[in-house]
Amino acid sequence: MAVRRAERRQAVSDHKRALILEAAREVFATEGLEGASLRAIATRAGYTPAALYFHFDSKEAIYAEVLHGSLAALGQAVDEVVAKARGAEAKLRAAAMAFFWFYAENPRDLDLGFYLFRGGMKPKGLGRERDEALNESLAKALRPIADTAQALGSSRSEADLLVVDTFAHATGLLLLLHTGRIRMFGASAAERMEAYVDERISLLKQETR
Repeated sequence: MAVRRAERRQAVSDHKRALILEAAREVFATEGLEGASLRAIATRAGYTPAALYFHFDSKEAIYAEVLHGSLAALGQAVDEVVAKARGAEAKLRAAAMAFFWFYAENPRDLDLGFYLFRGGMKPKGLGRERDEALNESLAKALRPIADTAQALGSSRSEADLLVVDTFAHATGLLLLLHTGRIRMFGASAAERMEAYVDERISLLKQETR
């Protein structure tokens, strides 16, 4: 009986936590890290601000948990697409494009991921330990790009640089896509990303012959 009560309490606690995180995601999407408040999150979730402290010690802790969930979803999306691809070249293309498409289809997740630059270009973090954990989650989602580049003959350092370049190219195109600026150039962000990935794969194959 005591075990059942404990399980019920845990289930209720998990449900409340999920409601808080969902409410926080909505508030952060509209207000950002700087503009959001614990009161706004609590109101959206249907609780008092004091109730939030039973689950999280700060607004930054809530933001980190929401972003961690987003990055976990990104990693899962990339892994699923890569797993279906056959051959290192196809896997590299799949990994890069899965990263692009995740954020193309989920603009709020992209905005959420750039919390470091909320309120201007001066970086603002969530605390060293949280930042490091979140950076590792992002690195894990990008790792298939480096791994498949190595499978095609790149050195580890070259593969890591390819990750940096792919990340920078994708986020630049995503910025143009979600702000509508891509229309200025009469171009398709997805097509430009595909062309970039194909070009890098072609260059990589030439370099490793």
